[in-house]
Amino acid sequence: MTPPILVTGGTGTLGGHVVPLLRAAGHEVRILTRQSRPAADGVSYVTGDLLSGAGVDAAVAGARTVLHLAGGPKGDDEATRTLVRAASRAGVGHLVHISVVGADRVPLAWMRSKLESERAVAGSGIAWTVLRAAQFHDLTLTVVEKIARLPVLPVPRGLRLQPVDAAEVAARLTELALGAPAGLVPDLTGPRCYDLAELARPYLTLRGKRRPALPLPLPGKAGRAYRAGANLTLEGALTGTRTWEDFLTERLNEPKPSVA
Repeated sequence: MTPPILVTGGTGTLGGHVVPLLRAAGHEVRILTRQSRPAADGVSYVTGDLLSGAGVDAAVAGARTVLHLAGGPKGDDEATRTLVRAASRAGVGHLVHISVVGADRVPLAWMRSKLESERAVAGSGIAWTVLRAAQFHDLTLTVVEKIARLPVLPVPRGLRLQPVDAAEVAARLTELALGAPAGLVPDLTGPRCYDLAELARPYLTLRGKRRPALPLPLPGKAGRAYRAGANLTLEGALTGTRTWEDFLTERLNEPKPSVA
């Protein structure tokens, strides 16, 4: 019997794309989750918590490949170290981890946490693969929806994003998980760079709204890093094909907005 593939974060946005792809490839999938769920259609669940360590040993037991997709605003580094220790004890053969573009270049606490997670994976003694991806369209939409509620549109000067489609990231991760360990692979970004005004404009158009833009400074070391494009990969990255406009068209179920 083929060992199951363990997926952390399997019930999240990215996991929701990855798990069906693994199943379509004929693999049994085990998901580590904080809430108990019944098994269904080749997918089983183990209740546990990466921060406390509860249930993690049971989740990794018998798995040869682990896809670590779980993440949050803080504590990612400690959660990853917990998983790495359990995976090492269980003899896992391949640990695949999703990180973020700029983890080693942008001086923010959550970016440092991502970088420490990468280091935990690379230093685990387990054969590993790490993919850094740009911001997902889904997260970008959450940001745009929030700022669009304001009477003016705050636009940080020099901030650019390369939003990428979560389904395309999932396809790449599935390919990596089913292949040989590859270390740090080329970043995956969306097909275009946008500033915040360019991201908000098609959303506002589809919603029938107008907002004046208010340019704002990006202060501090992080601001300098963002203005320098430290959160971007402009050369050497793999790029997805689904644009921000394509994503909005489908998500909002409206005619496709024109590209500015």
